[in-house]
Amino acid sequence: MSAAFVGLLESWAAALSALAATFGVVYLLVATLLLFLFPKRRPEAEPRRPQPVTILVPLCGEDEQLHARLSAFCAQHYAAPTQLVCGVREASDPAIDIVRRIAADFPGVSVDLQVDPNLYGCNRKISNLVNMARLARHDLYVIVDSDIVVGPNYLSDIVAELQKPDVGAVSCVYHGTSGRGLWARLSALGINTHFLPGVLIALGFGMGRPCFGATIALSRSMLERIGGFRAFADWLHDDYAIGAAVRAAGYEVTIPRFSIEHVCRERTARELILNQIRSARTIKMIDPVGYAGSVVTHPAPLALIAILCGSDYGLPLFLLALGARLLFCVSVERVLSAPRQAYWLVPFRDFLSFAIFVISFFGASVSWRGERYRLTSDGRLVHEIK
Repeated sequence: MSAAFVGLLESWAAALSALAATFGVVYLLVATLLLFLFPKRRPEAEPRRPQPVTILVPLCGEDEQLHARLSAFCAQHYAAPTQLVCGVREASDPAIDIVRRIAADFPGVSVDLQVDPNLYGCNRKISNLVNMARLARHDLYVIVDSDIVVGPNYLSDIVAELQKPDVGAVSCVYHGTSGRGLWARLSALGINTHFLPGVLIALGFGMGRPCFGATIALSRSMLERIGGFRAFADWLHDDYAIGAAVRAAGYEVTIPRFSIEHVCRERTARELILNQIRSARTIKMIDPVGYAGSVVTHPAPLALIAILCGSDYGLPLFLLALGARLLFCVSVERVLSAPRQAYWLVPFRDFLSFAIFVISFFGASVSWRGERYRLTSDGRLVHEIK
């Protein structure tokens, strides 16, 4: 390759990287504006007709905050009966003791536990829900992840949204809070500075049709209409698939204008990276073209590439990119009342996210709770042979 050709390639790489980084800075600034417009400043919503609710919480293991998180579901300001159903696969699961304590602490709330190892597909969370649904007494389901934190008006807001015309399901945006350690903080920072901007842009411009596993509320009849939990027992993106099925049935999936907390608990670098790769490949599976285009959402690494290729604009773009990401980070704290984050980790998180983005294109395997799976072309999970 001649020196002139190499020089031309570097020039093109510098120009394209600088242009993409510029788009990325604008993207972050627009996302920051949308963040301030996101919450509705209004009194708490009240359902027109409070309905009995069954809250389904799949569990696997415990942590020091699990008792507090489950307690919040039993201490709701809600006028109708509620039932909390928790499910585990193994009789030795330490979460069982927590559930029994919750039942003792809240005698006025129906707290039920399902212990059942039966599997109906590769998605163990969905298998757990199939087993748990047998204990559900009410016709309105609120399915939640065990690592979310909710306020006392959570159920009222969710049910009020679900009672709107043509709404078939309700899901919730979430922001990250960290457990102990560096890796949990990096995970929360990834939610707050990389996941949230994309969500806000998608919602603000109608570019996406999200449904998040942190909360999915729907009626028993709607769940039966879309095939029940078993219909999603082999899907990696079960939350998105449930939302898509509700929309295909002719109903809307709405996202209320508030955010709930997702507690990040990664304890090692390996756990963090495997979780992030699984999340990235899930998004890539749902929208491969859009995911490839999301390279512009990594302006700091792109600006560094521009610098290395000799762009005169690379350094100012790099500083602007870090500043825009930090601005969004601080705005999340103010608007969503998120805890103070480790600002010094923002540059490291930017480059980690870019590395995960690149890695996600190489391979079709994911790790999930110690199990290794291969993804089929339509997003189904297949166990890898060890």
